Amino acid sequence: MTSSIVVLGSTNMDLVAYVAKAPARGETVTGREFRTVPGGKGANQAVAAARAGAEVSMIGAVGADDFGVRMRAALEHSGVDTDLLRTVEGASGTAHIVVDDEGGNAIVVVPGANGTVTSLDHGDEALIGTADALLLQLELPLSVVVEGARAARERGVRTILTPSPVQPLPPELLAATDLLVPNEHEATALTGETDPAAAAKALLQQVPEVVVTLGAAGCLHAVRGAEPRTVPAPRVRAVDTTAAGDTFAGVLAVALTEGRPMPEALAWASAAAALSVQHEGASTSMPYRAAIEAALA
Repeated sequence: MTSSIVVLGSTNMDLVAYVAKAPARGETVTGREFRTVPGGKGANQAVAAARAGAEVSMIGAVGADDFGVRMRAALEHSGVDTDLLRTVEGASGTAHIVVDDEGGNAIVVVPGANGTVTSLDHGDEALIGTADALLLQLELPLSVVVEGARAARERGVRTILTPSPVQPLPPELLAATDLLVPNEHEATALTGETDPAAAAKALLQQVPEVVVTLGAAGCLHAVRGAEPRTVPAPRVRAVDTTAAGDTFAGVLAVALTEGRPMPEALAWASAAAALSVQHEGASTSMPYRAAIEAALA
């Protein structure tokens, strides 16, 4: 049965410069290529989930500019429903990204239209209530993230939160989060623990289940009442790691809402993320379901 996922999150146009080595402070370097690619953590997770086979709807906002038109079209091209994606006056969100030849990146996000999404309307709440899972991140104002998580909890909908860009999480958001998916740096920032297992254990004091992504080392899964376990990632040559975490979260949500056990769901998400880092771009690098299944086979 096809699962239903709602994403409450950001849409940004990624302005990506590819360089041999990222510039240090005060330094100017020459890039080899520049691209504009539809992205944003919310939109990325929506595309990843849709390509993995879920029915996906997006709640958020784009600006009344060319970037907004392009981002809406890109979401729809991947099968994401955009009926509740608002168009507001002003500029769309942008992410200014530098990608080096080792596949690493540095990112500056300018919220633009995303900053106008401060609360849900009735249609948003009704849509959330129809979903099997709600995907959340922190590129929208925190007020609406909390409101979305509460709406999902009240309606018995699973909430999956990626705490990025990392910031202190209010108790009311943690109380309405079923699964927290930070990367290792975010887990450290939230807990002060540099060891991922220790960080996961600390986070379990606030949420019932945690998956800490570890890049090329895979991920660590922790649930209350059991010891954390590490799941290795496929070994690949990374070209661009932008949106690998979003790919992981979107595909993980699909696997879980389809009823797959967590070990199988993590294998799915890891395979998808490994496929994504072998190609340049954010949403453009995300694999379709057939490619994920072929990788696992």
